[in-house]
Amino acid sequence: MLILALDTSSPSGSLAFLRDKAVIAAVGTSSGEIYSSRVFRHLDFLLGEISLRLEDFDLFAVAAGPGSFTGLRVGLAAVKGWAEVFGKPIAAVSALEAVAAQSRCCSARVISVMDARRRELYWGVYTRRESQGDTQLVLENHEIAGTRDEFVSALASGEPAEEITIATPTPDVVESTISELQNTKWRPRRISVERVSPILAPEIGRLGWLRAQRGDLADALTLDANYIRRSDAELHLKGSSGS
Repeated sequence: MLILALDTSSPSGSLAFLRDKAVIAAVGTSSGEIYSSRVFRHLDFLLGEISLRLEDFDLFAVAAGPGSFTGLRVGLAAVKGWAEVFGKPIAAVSALEAVAAQSRCCSARVISVMDARRRELYWGVYTRRESQGDTQLVLENHEIAGTRDEFVSALASGEPAEEITIATPTPDVVESTISELQNTKWRPRRISVERVSPILAPEIGRLGWLRAQRGDLADALTLDANYIRRSDAELHLKGSSGS
């Protein structure tokens, strides 16, 4: 199966081509410029480098959120268009799951954390489960956006843990919370903060392949974004209405 994987959820966006779970080409950059403004230049470059066409792909895998509202809209709109034109399925993958999937620690539970800006975090708690020779990540409850204090409170409200692994591409945004976590009822024996790559497209492609094996796919009509929180425009509108 030939897969095109796309992540436009953050400035560190990326694009990858995979054959099943093996990456055959990838490109990504870290810049203050939102990735959706240059992704199509990267697409043309990669297609030319390995002599492929969009119609050659069997599956389009895309980050469906959380992340930049503009970036997600551009990425999802592109994938919807390709899927509609070429009649191919779509795998919608959480950016937080793509972060957690990169963890190489042995903890049964992985907390995936991303910088949500506005002094907030995105996070999700995932449990590892073995299924047919592959490790699957199962989300506990739902993904959340909130302040660092809310992050600590949310974890403290769960069951006590012997060990916590926090996977994140931006360790600096969570390191200040470690001492607070150690003072909660979790009282973990060990907290490890594992830095993972901000280049998510290769992992999005692998997770997309796993979804395809399970038949967990979308199309141009059913694909939707998972923003988690409201946009700046919505917040400003609410503020101006005085509610």
